[in-house]
Amino acid sequence: MLNIRFDRRLFTFSTLSQPDPFALVASELSRIRTDLVHLLGSAHPGLDEIASYYFLRPSKQLRPLIILLFAQATNGLGRDWPLKKWASEQARPGGRAENLDEPLSRANVLNDWNPNLKDKTSFYDPLLSLSLPQTPSKLPQPPLSTFDSSERTLISPAFVLPTQMRLAQIVEMVHAASLLHDDVIDESPLRRGSLSAPEAFGNKFAVLGGNFILGRASAALARLGDPEVTQLIASVIANLVEGEILQMQDVESPDGQAVPSSQVAKSAWTLYLQKTYMKTASLMAKGARSAVVLGGCADGEVYKEIAYAYGRNIGIAFQLVDDVLDYEAVEDTLGKPGGADLQLGLATGPALYAWEEHPEMGPLIERKFSQAGDVELARSLVKKSAGVERTRALAVAYATQAREVLQSLPEGEARAALEALTDRVIKRKS
Repeated sequence: MLNIRFDRRLFTFSTLSQPDPFALVASELSRIRTDLVHLLGSAHPGLDEIASYYFLRPSKQLRPLIILLFAQATNGLGRDWPLKKWASEQARPGGRAENLDEPLSRANVLNDWNPNLKDKTSFYDPLLSLSLPQTPSKLPQPPLSTFDSSERTLISPAFVLPTQMRLAQIVEMVHAASLLHDDVIDESPLRRGSLSAPEAFGNKFAVLGGNFILGRASAALARLGDPEVTQLIASVIANLVEGEILQMQDVESPDGQAVPSSQVAKSAWTLYLQKTYMKTASLMAKGARSAVVLGGCADGEVYKEIAYAYGRNIGIAFQLVDDVLDYEAVEDTLGKPGGADLQLGLATGPALYAWEEHPEMGPLIERKFSQAGDVELARSLVKKSAGVERTRALAVAYATQAREVLQSLPEGEARAALEALTDRVIKRKS
């Protein structure tokens, strides 16, 4: 268990005027949403509709925001920045924006028709004639000047590379796919204030829609042309699955042995934070790190580590606040049913802290609030405890760590926006 006590002094984030993180990259975020739907066109109208369903409704866009801000906060600093900048201006895979949709295999091999990309995709053809492929044209090679070892500085004015923009779209696609699957598993009736996809289209289409989005995201990821980024984002997809399985795991004594309740509670906390990283923070952390990699930061440079640590900490803080809001907020504010966690048998931070103060919470958690009256009793115990306040204090502690790791970045608008974002995550009401 985590020994962080509620103290109002922990809530002393700056009340001075802070930059609006979203305003700094508003035009990029708008383009991400528009172009993202463009990537999801399908030969099947029903699949087309469900794949774009969550993208056409208001979302926080927190994950692409973090990617865009880290791109602006670090572009120019990495050893390989000149090479990445040169590549972004070339007509080659992983280069200019218009080349990021170029297939790496022939369209009639991929057979992945997208009506929005008619010149780059193809329907399945029952007849296949064997033909010799054309000799690929020789790709342009970078000039020697791109490998100079002069001191790197943050570029001004700040801008985002096409590959970083596409990464932001990919990360949002992975997130949306996970929501489609989560809403099936959790039988959630609402998402973002509207019917959830399973309610609107049925479970089968929701699962297939999520799989389809992951397929399109994976293809777009390959076209970025960076093996490290491919590995990072692919591991996120595995983390999401592992996190869901962890969430289903029972909190119980190891091997059925009689052990002190404190040891069981400690195990429950470990499970909870691990699940929180897997399901929420992993995508933010690895997305931020990927943005910095695409900007030319190499092994041995601190910027990749800063990006990962920031995303990990702010991601955990975000989820802890979400777990607090499940006890505090009403349905109209959340855009989804309030009080859902206990109904789903989930013991989040407030319940785990309440267990420390009220031992009778332990049996409820171990049986996942499955008996009549368990949910009501658990909610009452949380209300009588400092569980909600202590969970919020824990979120502040993680957000503070996220803010602190930014101090090694050069000062600038993007860094200031990342700092302000930690405050917004803590103070959000939905």
